[in-house]
Amino acid sequence: MEIKSLLEWTLFAQCKVPADVNDLLTNNEKAIAAYKTFRDTAIFTNKRIIMRDAQGMTGKKAEVYSIPYDSIIIWSTENAGLLDINSEICLWTKLGNFKIKLSKGVDVREFDKLIANYVLR
Repeated sequence: MEIKSLLEWTLFAQCKVPADVNDLLTNNEKAIAAYKTFRDTAIFTNKRIIMRDAQGMTGKKAEVYSIPYDSIIIWSTENAGLLDINSEICLWTKLGNFKIKLSKGVDVREFDKLIANYVLR
């Protein structure tokens, strides 16, 4: 996977938390919300953001990225304007910057609260 695609995702709609995510969760970790990308899923837990990158023709192979909330130094959110299609969230972490675009209909302020609830503990 090239570095640009690692740093940027677009979330289209909220979805059910995939059942196989439970295998990834640690003790006292629970899935809060999940969102669909084109082929992948972003899962927000009470400890981190998990990005699943489905690979191959069938998508059964998956690479998983975790962004722990305690690695987030600052974040910004930008709501969609009159001519903008996507809202955006930018995360600055100890590892680098990540951008999450939200399609129309996905509430950027909901993400703001979700991130704040866990980063500001």
